[in-house]
Amino acid sequence: MSTTFYLVRHGVKKSDIGDVPLTAEGSRQAQLTARHFSKAPYPIHRIVASPLRRAQETAEAIASLTGSDVSEDARLRERANWGDDPEQTFEQFVALWDQCTADPEFIPHVGDSAKQAGTRLASLLGELATQAPTGSHIVLATHGGLITDFLVQTFSEQELNRWHPNFLVEQKRLVPECSITKLLIQDGQYTLESFASATHLTEDIEK
Repeated sequence: MSTTFYLVRHGVKKSDIGDVPLTAEGSRQAQLTARHFSKAPYPIHRIVASPLRRAQETAEAIASLTGSDVSEDARLRERANWGDDPEQTFEQFVALWDQCTADPEFIPHVGDSAKQAGTRLASLLGELATQAPTGSHIVLATHGGLITDFLVQTFSEQELNRWHPNFLVEQKRLVPECSITKLLIQDGQYTLESFASATHLTEDIEK
C-alpha cells in the first residue's frame, strides 16, 4: 500500500505583513506548476492546501488544470507567519524564526516550534495515506519552512545531506517557491524521492 505526495511550496508572495497573495511572478509559477501536473502520466487524486492565501492561490491554479478538488487543512500552515503578532517588526520575526530553526524544541510566543510544525505535517500525511486508495497521488500546497521542519524530523542528517550539503544549517534557503518535493509513503515508511525540484519553472508558459 503506497501513496505519493507532492509537497509544493507556494509561489512568490507579496512582501508585506499578514496573509498576503501571490505576486504576478508567483501566479506565473503556480501556472507552470499546474501545467506540470496536468501533463503527468498519473492523475492527481486530491489537493490539500494551507489556509494561508498564497498557498490557496497556488492550489487553485493546480486544480484549474488537473480537475482535482481542493480542501484546506490547518496542519499545512507555516510554523509562523509575519503578522501573527501584529506588533512584531520584520526583523524581530526573522530573529525569532532563526531561533526556532536553531532549536527545534523552542516554542515561540506566537506560532509553533519547528518540532511541533513537523509533527503536525507528519500527522496529516499519515492520515491521508490511511484514507487514500493505494497508488494515490496527492498534492499538498504548503510552505518551505514546514517542508524542511518535517524532513529534519523524519530523515537522518546523513540522508538529508545527500540532497544538499549542510542541510540542517542551510535549510532556510533550500526550498524555492513552487518547487516540488516528492515523498512516497509505503507501509508507514517514508522515502524521499526528490527534493525541491524546480525544473518545471524554467519552461515557457506559452508553449
